Amino acid sequence: MNRPDPNSADQSANKDDDAVWQDLVARLEATQSGPEGESPKHGKPQDINQAPGPEAGLQQESGRTFRDFDPLGLSAPAPEPLPDPAAVRPDADAGIRPSGPRDFEVEDEDHTFVPEDPPSLAGTEPLVMLAWVGAVGGPIALLFTAMFWRSAPLTAVLGIVAIFVASVVYLIMRLPQEKNEDDDGARL
Repeated sequence: MNRPDPNSADQSANKDDDAVWQDLVARLEATQSGPEGESPKHGKPQDINQAPGPEAGLQQESGRTFRDFDPLGLSAPAPEPLPDPAAVRPDADAGIRPSGPRDFEVEDEDHTFVPEDPPSLAGTEPLVMLAWVGAVGGPIALLFTAMFWRSAPLTAVLGIVAIFVASVVYLIMRLPQEKNEDDDGARL
């Protein structure tokens, strides 16, 4: 097994990485991390411009700060939003705070939509009602047959399928054949 030569180019890359790491550590230790420039290591205030230890030379040589590496502007304080002149009410001089986007009152409208009551099923044609029971009840009956009556005869299963198909065909045949040209489709 071959061992890498300590003087190879790969080892020099590690030395460069160490230098970059030391520079990063020095810059982070030099930033303000607590109230009044308190350092997390020492627990006492320190000057932000003065970096501790031998890494200080790396930061002073580069002369760069965190803001130089901040393309999104995250280190800058957020600008204060300007007040919207439309949101200020005329009575703002009286000490009442201006209205915001959630400070409005909803007016009660008398024109709210109230759907009409559905028609009673008592007046429905018996064949239409029976067809709906067959169309909805057929698949449910097949499901219950498969779950609870596994030894059901083939004629019972075919009968349920035939009732379902006949019900659906009857309901399709009852659909209107012509389109009303005056209907805009707003009502069902």
